[in-house]
Amino acid sequence: MLTYFVLKNTEEKTMNILNSRRFHVAAALNAKAKVAMSHFEPNSYINYDKLRSNIDIVRKRLNRPLTLSEKIVYGHLDDPAGQEIARGRTYLRLRPDRVAMQDATAQMAMLQFISSGLPKVAVPSTIHCDHLIEAQIGGAQDLQTAKVIGVKLTGTLTGWTSPKDVILKVAGILTVKGGTGAIVEYHGPGVDSISCTGMATICNMGAEIGATTSVFPFNHRMKTYLEKTGRGEIAALANENQDLLVPDSGCHYDQIIEINLSELKPHINGPFTPDLAHPVSDIGSVAEKNGWPLDVKVGLIGSCTNSSYEDMGRAASLAKQALDKGLKCKAQFTVTPGSEQIRATIERDGYAKVLRDVGGVVLANACGPCIGQWDRRDVKKGEKNTIVTSFNRNFTARNDANPATHAFVTSPEIVTALAIAGTLKFNPEIDFLTAPNGEKFKLVPPTGDELPARDFDPGQDTYQHPPADGLGLKVDVNPQSNRLQLLEPFDKWNGNNLEDLRVLIKVKGKCTTDHISAAGPWLKFRGHLDNISNNLLIGAVNIENDAVNKIRNLLTGEFGGVPDVARHYKKHNVSWVVVGDENYGEGSSREHAALEPRHLGGRAIIVKSFARIHETNLKKQGLLPLTFSNPADYDKICPDDKISIVGLKSLAPGKPLKAVIKHSDGSTETIELNHTFNETQIEWFQAGSALNRMKELQK
Repeated sequence: MLTYFVLKNTEEKTMNILNSRRFHVAAALNAKAKVAMSHFEPNSYINYDKLRSNIDIVRKRLNRPLTLSEKIVYGHLDDPAGQEIARGRTYLRLRPDRVAMQDATAQMAMLQFISSGLPKVAVPSTIHCDHLIEAQIGGAQDLQTAKVIGVKLTGTLTGWTSPKDVILKVAGILTVKGGTGAIVEYHGPGVDSISCTGMATICNMGAEIGATTSVFPFNHRMKTYLEKTGRGEIAALANENQDLLVPDSGCHYDQIIEINLSELKPHINGPFTPDLAHPVSDIGSVAEKNGWPLDVKVGLIGSCTNSSYEDMGRAASLAKQALDKGLKCKAQFTVTPGSEQIRATIERDGYAKVLRDVGGVVLANACGPCIGQWDRRDVKKGEKNTIVTSFNRNFTARNDANPATHAFVTSPEIVTALAIAGTLKFNPEIDFLTAPNGEKFKLVPPTGDELPARDFDPGQDTYQHPPADGLGLKVDVNPQSNRLQLLEPFDKWNGNNLEDLRVLIKVKGKCTTDHISAAGPWLKFRGHLDNISNNLLIGAVNIENDAVNKIRNLLTGEFGGVPDVARHYKKHNVSWVVVGDENYGEGSSREHAALEPRHLGGRAIIVKSFARIHETNLKKQGLLPLTFSNPADYDKICPDDKISIVGLKSLAPGKPLKAVIKHSDGSTETIELNHTFNETQIEWFQAGSALNRMKELQK
């Protein structure tokens, strides 16, 4: 049996990170070269021979050149000779090399693994602890092949323009749904002007355009980075197999975007969405026109998106210029190192001191404010204000739980400049600052070393190696714990149509995974499904009253919070649906946004369109993610309707379902609903969840 479990339950962002940052670490075990994937796992080897064999088989089958994205995906096929390959239609069975998780989502992954009955993970798996630290004062999922988007880069990055501006520009072009389901592949001569960590920044934020993943071809920048981080053997082996890690000459992209880096200007995107792109030179006037607060309250740099040594060096170079003129930040300024290695190295090399001296607070090396782990106290909830960050997301209330905060995303160097100036009206390319002595001066464009001259300081070694034999280990969960809870299996489909489902909420407009399952203070409940379900859809706007977390309980007629009404329905054996708009579930791929509606009695999510990762997560939990065949049918559903989903007994790939809408006046109408279930995913639905189906197969 092909074991998909580990990959599925660590969410596909894991794959985004692995493919975009470490795609040169190829297939699984028993490599002839005997080069370990990492020094933490000396017995897990890189196997380029298997990768090459798979790619050769598929290239012959397709009889055409392959893009890098295709090499990565097809190189990991479970059965490259027998697996059907049809672009945009086939779900591929993949063998991932390894799985990396973060502590917030890993709690649920571990609980699901415990429930699976499996004795051991199928591939090397690690948990990285960075999400559950609050900032205050310092301190083998099936992959549907899609529409590959090629971004051709020409020219060279110079001056104030940074790698972040590439993805900010792409986000402005494609929007948050323009890359949905696609793999974004960067190529062209301009690639070589971007550092390895700069490429990681671009790929990191690729999820904000709905992309499945983003990739760069292997080049000398990656080789040098690997060597500087103690992975010389991996670098050498990747270099020997470089032809596998770059696109074939003459390969075809479904869409091409061309960006001349020499002409690209610094960008700042927002507020409230990462695809509202503006050149920095325009943001002041745009903000004035729209009534956005001009004063910058807080500038925040760091997190996983933009906290490389190069990023910190460029920010520090600007801070040093201000300090030399006797100037400090007008806005609050926070710095979040993305790793222990970065924290230790910028402390050693003096960058951290410069950033503190200019007014910055160096927080713990963790996610912090980027994911809402920020105990912010300078403004009250509901107070209109502006912050600028170098993070990847700026959805409403994401960073500080304040829906009135206007958050903008940009590069660390622009954040630093705006924090020094204290206003969105400052254009660092042409505007002057005023020193305390009255002297007018301009900031020189930022500079920073790509990698430290003295190599990295690894800092404190916090890695905890698993025992050699973990089969006898047992995880004890206190039944009274409010942070951990063992999982109970979801109920199986009863074999009938879903009749008279209530509309829990008809969502108006944008509904990201932040709206569905908020982060911030809720992160501590990520291991307790019942408790975290108390945040279900509390950020979604109810079309009935334009309010958040205020819906009508159709059994009592009273209004209540979304989780409260859902629990009331569940208690009275009333199943329900959610009706949504475009790109439902965009943003983070967090699995809790799919687990919570299932846990509280949801049966289907009916929307105009889905973010692909969230759509698949819903399938895994036994829910029906359905889309209107005619998007205008969204308007036919009223919040007090009952909906029956029919045709489930003959559910099959590519075969639409019907929904019978029963209005409160007694009238009915029937609409058509589409789905993207394949045969395996239909088995998940019938079993009640993917986890249930996996346990059935073990028997």
